[in-house]
Amino acid sequence: MTRLAIIGAGLMGSGIAQVAAQAGYDVTLRDVDDAPLKRAKDSIAASYARVVKKGTLADADADAALARIVTTTDLEAVADADVVVEAIFENLQAKHDVFRVLDRICGAEAVLATNTSALPITEIAAATSRPESVVGTHFFSPVPMMKLCELVRGHRTSDATVAKARSFAEDIGKTCTVVNRDVAGFVTTRLIVALCMEAAKLVESGVATSEDVDTACKLGFGHAMGPMATMDLTGIDIMVNAARNVYTDSQDSKFFPPETLIRMVTAGDLGRKSGRGWYRYDS
Repeated sequence: MTRLAIIGAGLMGSGIAQVAAQAGYDVTLRDVDDAPLKRAKDSIAASYARVVKKGTLADADADAALARIVTTTDLEAVADADVVVEAIFENLQAKHDVFRVLDRICGAEAVLATNTSALPITEIAAATSRPESVVGTHFFSPVPMMKLCELVRGHRTSDATVAKARSFAEDIGKTCTVVNRDVAGFVTTRLIVALCMEAAKLVESGVATSEDVDTACKLGFGHAMGPMATMDLTGIDIMVNAARNVYTDSQDSKFFPPETLIRMVTAGDLGRKSGRGWYRYDS
């Protein structure tokens, strides 16, 4: 497998494109508009430049990797890919729209992967006539730095598809874990949502400050980042959406987002990307 297509040129899609091109894959990066594609290509070039400056990547190799990334707004252009990774926003209908097209245009042996962090793989695969070829490849942000890829089986995902997805993920430098049952939130999102919702409740009820909750998790549990800072980095809106998805599927009240989080989204306090979340981020 040498040809990769990525649907969605946001933070996750561009990160996957960066590491895959550096690993030797020919990458087609697709989005609905030229503007996000330009931002993605510029961001990847800047990231390669930082790695070159550190001395861990040669100039020529960075140039070659960047040249392996082709951008397009035409979804039909991904038809010859060996692996397709969908990395658009977390909306089931939008993903269905993409996968119906992929089902029609991609080769019979292609792996149709989704980078969803919370939506059931089985529901996404239901939009296709080949659910055995659909698999979750849940990468973590920032993709060039984070080593994990969570492979998720849908109800009918075949062993061959999981094996191909593992081969691809390992090719681009990731360590894989496999989720054998398509539960809401898989393993990692389920754990982080439960932690973040409880942390938000503790702060909301005045038990502790955001700073102290984060310090407790970092120094007590060895976490690199506390849950409040994690929510700000991920995006409060994205975390609330993930929590709602897990709650809807599981009906377990510990996953339901508390009022403060919902009000923060309404107010536009989304974390780092808006300049304010649990913490302030001045320019």
